[in-house]
Amino acid sequence: MDELREQCPWDKKQTLETLRPLTIEETYELGDAILENDLDGIKKELGDLLLHMVFYARIGKEKGAFDITDVLNGICEKLIHRHPHIYGDVTVKDEEEVKANWEKIKLAERSVDPQGRPTETPSVLEGVPRGLPSMVKAIRIQDKARGVGFDWDNKEQVWEKVHEELRELKHEVDAGSGKQAEEIGDVLFSVVNYARFLGVDPDEALERTNRKFIHRFQYLERESRKDGKKLDEMSLEEMDAYWERAKTS
Repeated sequence: MDELREQCPWDKKQTLETLRPLTIEETYELGDAILENDLDGIKKELGDLLLHMVFYARIGKEKGAFDITDVLNGICEKLIHRHPHIYGDVTVKDEEEVKANWEKIKLAERSVDPQGRPTETPSVLEGVPRGLPSMVKAIRIQDKARGVGFDWDNKEQVWEKVHEELRELKHEVDAGSGKQAEEIGDVLFSVVNYARFLGVDPDEALERTNRKFIHRFQYLERESRKDGKKLDEMSLEEMDAYWERAKTS
């Protein structure tokens, strides 16, 4: 990285801001490799992400702000501080207590400034990045609220909430009101909540369904074309026959 930064015209021009969208893209590529269980791909994408981390650290060093050693020491110190059940005298009984302690420690960290002076009491939701995709943000918001005890007792209650939101959506649709988008949002948020209670990542689940739909639809396109048919001239029943075959392909 030192050589690239000094000798390569492209690398020399990069800034924290220009690297940001590239890092986001690399993160999604890693996510794709994970969903495909492509271990070679995961290895490659981890290397790409690691390159970005080194790049950011090099720029930080140029600015006199931090270097790669500061970054690594910082994360080590954070992990030690947030695992008092490993590096301290705290006792936990399960994963849920670990997560709850983690959120409490994070909140306490944000309640003081870099000099250790108390600050205004922070919101537990301040740690949720504003730029997250909406579904991922919903997951993180619910996790944060759960960390301080604001949560349902069981999944049956959440399932009833899903049905409640569906009924409200149906009411607004039937009334032709302007609240349909709001109610759709409420339905999605409640479904994300239910997925959380089931231990299912709704973002990953939706992406797997996206890929399944793509596979089946492309089968429909390919096989109907072989039979000399055009999609825009086929009936829904004809398309559905190919769709059912695609499920076993």
